[in-house]
Amino acid sequence: MKLDVTKEKLVQELVQDHKLEEARVKKIMDTGRRERKSIFQLLVEENLISEPEIFDFLSERLSMPLLNLPAMRVSKDLIQLVPKRIIERHQILPVSRIGNLLSVAASDPFNLMFQDDLKKLTQCHVVVVLAPPRMIGSAIEAYYGGASNLEQILENLDDEKLEIIRGEETEDEGKTKQATEREAEDAPVVRMVDVILAQGIKSRASDIHFEPYEKEFRIRYRIDGTLKEAFRQSRDIYNLIVARVKIMATLDITEKRLPQDGRFRVSIGGKDIDMRVSILPIYHGEKIVLRILDKSSMKTGLNQIGYTEKQTAAFATAIRKPYGMILVTGPTGSGKSTTLYTVLNTLNTIERNIMTVEDPVEYQVHGITQTQVRPDVGLTFASGLRSLLRQSPDVILVGEIRDTETGDIAVKAALTGHLVFSTLHTNSAAGAFTRLMDMKVEPFLIASSVVCVSAQRLMRRICQYCKTAMPVPEEVLRRCHLKLSDLDGAEIFKGKGCAKCNQTGYFGRIPASEVLLVDNEIRDLVIGRKSSDAIEKVAVEKGMETLFLNALGIFKRGITTLEEVLRVTSNE
Repeated sequence: MKLDVTKEKLVQELVQDHKLEEARVKKIMDTGRRERKSIFQLLVEENLISEPEIFDFLSERLSMPLLNLPAMRVSKDLIQLVPKRIIERHQILPVSRIGNLLSVAASDPFNLMFQDDLKKLTQCHVVVVLAPPRMIGSAIEAYYGGASNLEQILENLDDEKLEIIRGEETEDEGKTKQATEREAEDAPVVRMVDVILAQGIKSRASDIHFEPYEKEFRIRYRIDGTLKEAFRQSRDIYNLIVARVKIMATLDITEKRLPQDGRFRVSIGGKDIDMRVSILPIYHGEKIVLRILDKSSMKTGLNQIGYTEKQTAAFATAIRKPYGMILVTGPTGSGKSTTLYTVLNTLNTIERNIMTVEDPVEYQVHGITQTQVRPDVGLTFASGLRSLLRQSPDVILVGEIRDTETGDIAVKAALTGHLVFSTLHTNSAAGAFTRLMDMKVEPFLIASSVVCVSAQRLMRRICQYCKTAMPVPEEVLRRCHLKLSDLDGAEIFKGKGCAKCNQTGYFGRIPASEVLLVDNEIRDLVIGRKSSDAIEKVAVEKGMETLFLNALGIFKRGITTLEEVLRVTSNE
């Protein structure tokens, strides 16, 4: 494809339009020639111009369409047309073919080498369309990164055996299931499910999603809080995969109309990992979500939670109290359970009777008596907690306070000599008080029982394998209501994206938190039914570090990015 304008002329226009320093741009151009990198991408990496600006500019000046790749679907024929090695070498993606006209998404329209390679390989005329490099990288990973068919998946099974550990099947499962069971235990299906589980565990996934559609199904892993597609496959064997998972979790394989929940355990590399199973009937079959619960993620000691020193000290003050209620708040997936189990592990000694009532029991811990809620037989949080109090507990964990009855019993237990831990879904620590009041729990009971509330979110860590120093764009500073002087002494980094982090620039997560210790003034505000804003204001005056400030401190230490701080907190 011939371009009517040179790369140098476009760069000069950018220099004039955006008032860039010519000397610095010249140096970047020399780097681009020497390292064979796109000058436009280098300008973005050096924060001289934003990625949307550069690609809007190129699209307009070169009259090239700018694609939104995540909204597109590339056909299997196109994926098979161009070998993976060429795709990865040039970071391009074929997006459509009409006759002998092949459209290819690229971030550098001046890279003529891939156009020549594709023309020879496909005998097609190549038309270049634009897409940002990170978008192309994600699409390559989605279409070429995972195995695309059963044979390729089975080739990935290594010698490390994944052993399924599950309970005995009940006698009343019935003879009608035997044929389906035999099919589901067929070697290829068993091996395929083993590979899906093993790859999920090795990829550090927290969840595995099995999602059926009309003609195919897909597998996605949630890694560091973000879903990533592993592969797609035709629907032919999906029902057998569902049956295999049900057999592993000792669920009813003939029941396809109602949701089912179960669990099983796998052993891989000498490590036992619990799998929590949720099966939901949907329009095209049954969707399965497996929650991977790795006991090794539970540590002993408050300093292992990941809180900063100030928050850890505040939390430690609360759990040293002989009785009272300690609440951990945050949205689903914010690490509340992991935090509470780490605290329970700290308190788990021979002298203490620790009991829990949960739905579901996520981690099975030796030395702790755990009760699974079963509403179908009348065992609710409230009834379970009421019975649990007759067992002479010292420490109680209520999985979640969901209603007035549970909240009322929990706060009364905290007032009668028990240390009670629980969770709530609120946006802030101060919001826990108003949430309990919304549940009709009496304010004087809340004020007398609650000794500490911790709110937390999980932020992604910068990948240590591709970490690089990076200035913060002014636009991001404005969104945070910060000035450049606010970042004095900060270590500012960003992940470029590499194979280790799947081109995301992030690897692992760390909690941002705020810990509110209740004193007499806070109690008076609660009894007076004051708003969460009023409670938070007083708590901040007394030294509480808000979620935003805590997250900002983690950013300044070079552990996460300002974009992550903005994603999980608010600086209003």
